[in-house]
Amino acid sequence: MKHYLLSIQQPDGGPLAPEALEPIMRDVEAVNRELRAAGAWVFAGGLHEAATATVVRVRDGEVLTTDGPYVEAKEHVGGLTVIRAADLDAALDWAGRLSRATTLPVEVRPFQGAPETHLP
Repeated sequence: MKHYLLSIQQPDGGPLAPEALEPIMRDVEAVNRELRAAGAWVFAGGLHEAATATVVRVRDGEVLTTDGPYVEAKEHVGGLTVIRAADLDAALDWAGRLSRATTLPVEVRPFQGAPETHLP
């Protein structure tokens, strides 16, 4: 089994109104329950708005920090799920379910190396 990152691509803007967010979160939790039941769930979480980000980089040997995302974009990573799946097709199936639940695009990327190299 490999690990895959499913990153939810969220448009910029404020949070949804509670009445719009509640059914989405209910659907996301249903997908998370399915992932757990299938033994595919590793980790998941939502992120605060991109404006809360701090970018850290080294320039000329000095550590510099910048408020906000490094790249200006109309979308940003709004949340992520790490899953274990037999192959890319299985990961894409889970991403489709998550995209349907969130109503947002989901990027799928495999982790490098075997899962035991990046998990305790």
